[in-house]
Amino acid sequence: MDFAIWSVIVGVLLVVMALSGSVLARLPLSTAMLYLMVGMAVGPWGLDLIGVDISQHSRLLETLTEIVVLVSLFSAGLKLSSALSDRRWLLPLRLAVLSMIVTVLLIAAAGYLLLGLSLGAAVLLGGILAPTDPVLASDVQVHTPGDRDRLRFALTGEGGLNDGTAFPFVMLGLGLLGLHDLGPLGLRWLALDVVWGVACGIGVGAGLGLAIGRLVLFLRREHQEAVGLDDFLALGLVALSYGTALAFKGYGFLAVFAAGVALRHLVERESEAPAASRKVAEHAAATPDTTAAKQAAVDPQHAPAYMVHAVLGFNEQLERIGEVTVVIAIGALLWAVDWDGAAWWFVPLLLLVIRPLSVAIGLAGSSASGNQRLLVGWFGIRGIGSLYYLMYAINHGLPSALADRLTALTLTAVVASIVVHGISVTPLMAMYEKTVGRRRERRTDSAGGR
Repeated sequence: MDFAIWSVIVGVLLVVMALSGSVLARLPLSTAMLYLMVGMAVGPWGLDLIGVDISQHSRLLETLTEIVVLVSLFSAGLKLSSALSDRRWLLPLRLAVLSMIVTVLLIAAAGYLLLGLSLGAAVLLGGILAPTDPVLASDVQVHTPGDRDRLRFALTGEGGLNDGTAFPFVMLGLGLLGLHDLGPLGLRWLALDVVWGVACGIGVGAGLGLAIGRLVLFLRREHQEAVGLDDFLALGLVALSYGTALAFKGYGFLAVFAAGVALRHLVERESEAPAASRKVAEHAAATPDTTAAKQAAVDPQHAPAYMVHAVLGFNEQLERIGEVTVVIAIGALLWAVDWDGAAWWFVPLLLLVIRPLSVAIGLAGSSASGNQRLLVGWFGIRGIGSLYYLMYAINHGLPSALADRLTALTLTAVVASIVVHGISVTPLMAMYEKTVGRRRERRTDSAGGR
């Protein structure tokens, strides 16, 4: 892959997106769909300017997708401005645990009974395809920290949590294939890969998020120091949380998400008037080099909101750049896929049967409305996270024939998800917002009548 050609392609696309972003936002067309088409156009199927081959670039693809997912997970955590005691957390927790387990079981059953995969390969496929994607799902996630919509909160929290809770199933699949030590009766897997990996990841991330957040706020409020370079703070906390969790054999994805949630929680707790502070932070961050911005950064009341707003803004820009690169790579990779190994009926089974059924089971008896459950069931977007798990498994010694089969199945699901969810997200979310708006108006009118 020629770096100069990559630079030109990505540069042109970013400029075009900057000029036409407001128009695209009104169309039933996601940015990921455009990136995918560009990747196909510049790859061997089109102009043959770049070529991506899993057999040659699996390590690079694993690293690239890993970085993009990490940035997205941290951003997702920062957006969830709700106290941990808030009952809205029950929805993403149920989706990330109960619905995740059901999804893995159903995919594994389909792989074993219908696709003829071995038990280990079927479980591995379930671990790869079960998590929803935090990167490509930005259109259905929480837009701002003040967004309290239950649907967006559930999808954002699910995308942040289940990229970590899927890891034990990936390790189980690798273990059943003889590529990972499960221990006698699977006790090592249960103790280390499930209990310790999850607990360590969440604990390390939450601890570092709170500790570094408190340190920065102390220096800014009390000494007017550590002002600026919020982009370094974002990257540093992501890298520190991820690396520390991995060093202690925990799940780095969960650590990074937990660090974002903890930092956001600290801000909500430290701010006397969070809504007012957010407005001040948004105004100040729009011109970060001004006196107003510097004052907001060290103001005892507004410093927490300003810090998170600046960190989140940088992370979201980085996330968009990463999305462009990875989805173009996916489009340029499709030529090398053995499509004979793909089962096209598997995609509607995954999106129209397995996902809605797992959501129905996970949210049974919850406070979510019927419309919210339907939309959560539909927006089970598969994307960059699944590609990372696939590359992770390949680089841990999957036999080439099995790697080709899982690659075909995974990319079939990812490409189909990019297309069908990209087409449907704008009209469906617009309809949902109108419905929510009408309900709010009726509640306001009813309250005014009293």
